Amino acid sequence: MPNIKSAIKRVKTTKAKSAQNKTKKSELKTTLRTYRESIASAEPTTQELLQDTIRKVDQAATKKLIHRNAASRKKAQLMKAFKAANQ
Repeated sequence: MPNIKSAIKRVKTTKAKSAQNKTKKSELKTTLRTYRESIASAEPTTQELLQDTIRKVDQAATKKLIHRNAASRKKAQLMKAFKAANQ
């Protein structure tokens, strides 16, 4: 445990930010899983869900929760699954 005041504050803020990041990442994973399940069951609301999922992936990349290349890759996978399901 640090003794210096600024180091104590850093530990505290790091814990808070880590908790927020964990929550946001979990939310993103849930959104991706929900989208994959809707694709598998061929639900008609998949278009709106796709847009929502892509928006969440972009937000995660903007907030640097995931790397921008990873976000791009995930979006490409989402679009590929959407097109395959609609053919």
